[in-house]
Amino acid sequence: MARIPVLAVIPPVIFAGLAGLFLWGMNRDDPAQLPTAFKGRTVPEVALVPLPGQGEPFTDATLHDGAAKLVNFWASWCAPCRVEHPNLSALAEIGVPIYGINYKDDANAFANATGFLAELGNPYQQVGADPSGRMALDWGLYGVPETFVVDGKGTVILRFAGPITRRVIDEQIRPALAKAGLELPELPPPPAAGG
Repeated sequence: MARIPVLAVIPPVIFAGLAGLFLWGMNRDDPAQLPTAFKGRTVPEVALVPLPGQGEPFTDATLHDGAAKLVNFWASWCAPCRVEHPNLSALAEIGVPIYGINYKDDANAFANATGFLAELGNPYQQVGADPSGRMALDWGLYGVPETFVVDGKGTVILRFAGPITRRVIDEQIRPALAKAGLELPELPPPPAAGG
């Protein structure tokens, strides 16, 4: 009886393990969405610095004030953040409280971050900066943009990684906000292309 070399067995075992992980990933509730350890748990600590000209940043108390809200991580250098910005503005227009966290923009002047808001508008009730990315690590951020739906007790209802689109609002944000106690009116129509 011939012996099979150990090195010949390792690749099929690795392949089977990876195939099992992929199969598990495809059969989750929403395979396109990243998992979060924070869903159903209290939000991590807020530790922000002010952005010039934007007032004081929000605090832990803000996230436990009894009202449902969105917490949005964004950056001026992030192209998908620019894409989602009109949808955040539309949510703010219909009364959704949105709190912004500027992620890793230049802390020396914050000129890019404040320029981004000056150009596109500021949908945030309050906004602060996380120039070192430390707070983002505590929140389990994969990258920007990321948005969290938080209930009035400071519990994470939903975490969405990627740009907020109208479809994401209808299929994920709206139901999560309803679960958190905030029913959304209809969004205004999107701006016409080219105008």
